[in-house]
Amino acid sequence: MATLDLTTDVVTLTRQLMDIDSVSLNELELADAVEQALSVYAHLVVERRGNSIVARTDLGLPERVVIAGHLDTVPINGNFPSRLDEAAGVLHGLGACDMKSGDAVILKLAATLAKPNRDVTYVFYDAEEIEAVHNGLGKLAASEPDLLAGDFAILMEPSNAGVEAGCQGTLRVEVRTAGERSHSARSWRGVNAIHKAGEVLRRLEAYVPRKPVIDGLEFHEGLNAVFVSGGVAGNVIPDECVVTVNFRFAPDRSEEEALAFVTEFFEGYDVTLTDSAPGALPGLDRPAAKAFIDAVGGEVGPKFGWTDVARFTVLGIPAVNYGPGDPMYAHKADEHVNISEIITCEQALRDWLTA
Repeated sequence: MATLDLTTDVVTLTRQLMDIDSVSLNELELADAVEQALSVYAHLVVERRGNSIVARTDLGLPERVVIAGHLDTVPINGNFPSRLDEAAGVLHGLGACDMKSGDAVILKLAATLAKPNRDVTYVFYDAEEIEAVHNGLGKLAASEPDLLAGDFAILMEPSNAGVEAGCQGTLRVEVRTAGERSHSARSWRGVNAIHKAGEVLRRLEAYVPRKPVIDGLEFHEGLNAVFVSGGVAGNVIPDECVVTVNFRFAPDRSEEEALAFVTEFFEGYDVTLTDSAPGALPGLDRPAAKAFIDAVGGEVGPKFGWTDVARFTVLGIPAVNYGPGDPMYAHKADEHVNISEIITCEQALRDWLTA
């Protein structure tokens, strides 16, 4: 059985995590190691659900924060096990930035902060890198939201050791146009559904993105065609065309409001929702968030992509992304993380939780 040494430094601990294979749905060995490592600390209440581990302090303090990270990685791509380039100060390998360096920071804090200035819930969950139905954080939020209760949450996704607050929501719809089939040699006897989709594309081309300011951060919405499908055969006028549209909406809109906007935007067309996920409000006005921003320093930016911070918003918990590593290298064969960022994140969170 693999073991983790939580008394070692955070970089060595990162390597220990990286050298345990935990490709999505294969997290059992790592989850066992995390549970075993945390269970020896008397200041933590440790609970396990499947391959997700929740460890909490219970000091009766007026604020509780949640710090979370996923245990799984994408499939191995010639980048396992870890490799340390000490001269360059870089750690290479699967999960380096996404997100075992973040997990190492969480584990180190959980083990060493017996008396933080806020109660803390540390969450390690499985199956983030695959279909949402498997997501361990999503399962906890749906079945036992009390385990995730808090005033503020931090998801340690890679963010170059800077704060990215909240995240935008996302939905996809299919916009259909209908026509009538005919032989292409007698096209006037039919109605070309692909030609009718031209107006759908013109509306998208003329779209002006909304840029709301939330907690001092400017978000930037986006409405774009991502697929166009249609056609029957090379000599047939098509009777249907489907334009798939992705709407990235600011977190001050609910999923219902976002869908209502898209439906109205494509008034006159058949609009079918195929996928939807809510955004996450930054919540930078909360006392815990303000103190966190002061401790971390630097410029706070909005998160334009979707992350699991949105699951906290559904529970009424403002959340930010903050973790070591450049997200541009996540899922790549040359995935890596700067050692300095791992150390920076650990120290910043430690300062915040002990100030």
